[in-house]
Amino acid sequence: MDMDFLIIGGGIAGVSAAARLAPLGSLMLLEAETALAWHASGRSAALYEPNYGSPPVVALSRASGDYFRQAEGVLSERGLLLLARAHEVAEFDHDLTSMDFAEISVDEALAKVPVLKRDVLSRAGFAAHAWDIDTDLLIQGFAAQARAEGARIVTDARITGLRRDGAGWQVTSTAGTFTARMIINAAGAWADEIAKLAGVRPLGFQPYRRSMARIPAPGGHDVSRWPMIFGAGETWYAKPDAGALIVSPAEEHPMVPHDAWADDMVLAEGLARYEEFVTEPVTRMLANWAGLRTFAPDRALVIGPDPVEPGFFWLAGQGGQGFQSSPAASLLAADLVAGRAPEVGADIVAAVSPARFG
Repeated sequence: MDMDFLIIGGGIAGVSAAARLAPLGSLMLLEAETALAWHASGRSAALYEPNYGSPPVVALSRASGDYFRQAEGVLSERGLLLLARAHEVAEFDHDLTSMDFAEISVDEALAKVPVLKRDVLSRAGFAAHAWDIDTDLLIQGFAAQARAEGARIVTDARITGLRRDGAGWQVTSTAGTFTARMIINAAGAWADEIAKLAGVRPLGFQPYRRSMARIPAPGGHDVSRWPMIFGAGETWYAKPDAGALIVSPAEEHPMVPHDAWADDMVLAEGLARYEEFVTEPVTRMLANWAGLRTFAPDRALVIGPDPVEPGFFWLAGQGGQGFQSSPAASLLAADLVAGRAPEVGADIVAAVSPARFG
């Protein structure tokens, strides 16, 4: 089958790109797993906090705001509560400024989350500009948009070969062999592996594991209106989820690309950090899991054609901020492919370009 674009990867990066690129030509998306959003995208804490991340991520997240606000049901109110003990004031002040929190009193923090330990808290901050993202609704919305424009989305299609074939590419997969004019590399933790298959120089992406535990609502409280809770310096976080809490140690442990799972000792350390702040001990876990957050060496996204092989387009390095930046990141990808003037500034285009790696 000959097509214009073949996207490798069915996480939020690939699916949002499919929606944007499908109007520009024939398109197929190949996902190695049996469902979309299997790896990092299916294991995300899923918060739209537009001030979180590196400067290019923040710029793309802010540029995504209009899309999110117009997408019915995708965002819901959550808020973000920042907490610190006395020895964490430097980290607290940094987060307070960089993420635009408003400092609040300890009493106000306890009013939002009544299980907090008053004698432990030294400082607190709150940001109302943080919303839950319905990740499934967003993924399925982008997928439906892509299919409506004629795109074909194929799961259980693991890439086994990728080579130049004249003016285009021949792609061998477990779902068949296809040819395409341009490859869009949205393979997440496997982005460098796909580049190697294509004979393209890898850029040095590093996947990092992040673990999660789901625990019962502490003390039987209704947690549905609680904000997400963020330990100063991102040493842990907790977030309401389907009547329970998910708690993460917010670790960054370098990994090879794989189907990640949580480390019991790391989870125990993270739960202990959470317990230091609350009156209710953790007595059991309902579930646990882990995902890989993949970063480029400078921790900015990589969006653009490879400088040596322009038929190979990079869309990778979301590093845990893929959902919140996806509307603007996918639009930027489509603008670059179509030769349109990007809606974001030239400084952002340069900051995320793969050409920055020389």
